[in-house]
Amino acid sequence: MIILKIGGNILNTPTALSDALDYFASLPEPAILVHGGGRKASEVLSEMGRQPKMVDGRRITDAPTLEIVTMVYAGLLNKQVVADLQARGCNAIGLSGADGNAVLAEKRPVKTIDYGFAGDVLGANGPLLKTLLDLGLNPVLCPITHDGKGQLLNTNADTIANETAKTLAAMSPDETVSLRYCFEFPGVMKDIKDPGSWIPTLTPDTYASYKADGTIAGGMIPKLDNAFAAVAAGVGEVVIGDLLALRAGRGTKCVKE
Repeated sequence: MIILKIGGNILNTPTALSDALDYFASLPEPAILVHGGGRKASEVLSEMGRQPKMVDGRRITDAPTLEIVTMVYAGLLNKQVVADLQARGCNAIGLSGADGNAVLAEKRPVKTIDYGFAGDVLGANGPLLKTLLDLGLNPVLCPITHDGKGQLLNTNADTIANETAKTLAAMSPDETVSLRYCFEFPGVMKDIKDPGSWIPTLTPDTYASYKADGTIAGGMIPKLDNAFAAVAAGVGEVVIGDLLALRAGRGTKCVKE
């Protein structure tokens, strides 16, 4: 069982998106696609006269921003991805977290930063997702969740992918669950200008060291935090890389030790 997460840069590059969807549609195992779309949301926000606000790779989501990102993520991007997969013979079904109660979240509590209507995932609906997979459907999850009380929330797509993988791994202990983060680099990079500087393997200790010295920073931190949470919860494989790396079985593998 495979959970593939694709990021906003892939969604905004037609050739990269086409290649990623070809890859997803060709997977021989039951698979779930989770997509982000932050870059497109930022473009639309700017076009509508609102300045995107980010802190440590996470978006500050006030009420007007929530309306716009919901339209972009759950509407434009999600349905276009589903349509493109259908064109490839992949029977995809697009879902927000509210659809079928697929992903339940809670509004992030205010600590040093008020993230607004940002959601922290409480859990993925494993029985729903497993039923859809058993029916031959491929769920496509967007980063809009809900709190069960009528409030939509903007949620990190890496976290949704992580929680989905953890839930399915717990439900199917005899089946290997693979969590794959597909983005624009061949792996986690020591230097993004040097293609050969990708890190083949990360452990919690080496990750902490790279984070402490600033080698790993910004948006990679929430991605890797989620990756190691999945590893700790028993997800069989967690790998980060570009499409070429994933196809070749490379990328950065996150392991327990």
